[in-house]
Amino acid sequence: MSSSGHLALVPRLLGWSYADLPADLRKTFEVALHAGSAPALLIAARRGAAPAGLPMLAVTLLPAALAGLAFERPVEERLGGMRSVALAQVLAGAALGIADRSPERRSEPDALDHIAVGLAQAAALVPGVSRSGAALTAGRLRGLSRPAAAALSLRAALPVTVGAGALKGARMLANPPPREIRVPIAVGFGAALVSALGSLPLLGLLGRRRHFVSGLACYRILLGAGALAVWRKR
Repeated sequence: MSSSGHLALVPRLLGWSYADLPADLRKTFEVALHAGSAPALLIAARRGAAPAGLPMLAVTLLPAALAGLAFERPVEERLGGMRSVALAQVLAGAALGIADRSPERRSEPDALDHIAVGLAQAAALVPGVSRSGAALTAGRLRGLSRPAAAALSLRAALPVTVGAGALKGARMLANPPPREIRVPIAVGFGAALVSALGSLPLLGLLGRRRHFVSGLACYRILLGAGALAVWRKR
């Protein structure tokens, strides 16, 4: 979980030169990857519980949208380093694991649940904090059942993902990438689309199996801890 976190950590852990590319090129490539994963998120959200009304949708969207417009660049500049992203992975994974131990008291989200999820998505502006993972954590802390929290997290993440992708896509069109990297961008888009569609069965497990959520939490902690260990050796 957390595409931004994986994009920051995996290339560095594997010794790729991706981190050495200019920031604008990396941002363009990341926009393509997010755009490729959006259709799978739409399908997953449609398979979930009945969609919320527009007021509740706005409650989950506005905090993330306002935080992104106001703080996106400063946060990425100050918290986009390997150490910060790795630490965010560890903390977010631990929070998800703790939250998933909460009792499942309710199966229908209320207004406070939507507010909590909206604020959690704003926190996901920090690289390494997954948007859907933060929303799932908030829902489970609020006592929602695992299926209800998973469905709400997917529904809430969709408009934010689409909106952020549209904004970044407009910026990319205003400053088109060089011709020589357009093919890699297209390949990245296609790979993200195929892998995201292939992961739909796994997304369904979020609402049905506790051990799957616990496994995700452990994976994030191990990934972040491994990255911190590598960072200290350098």
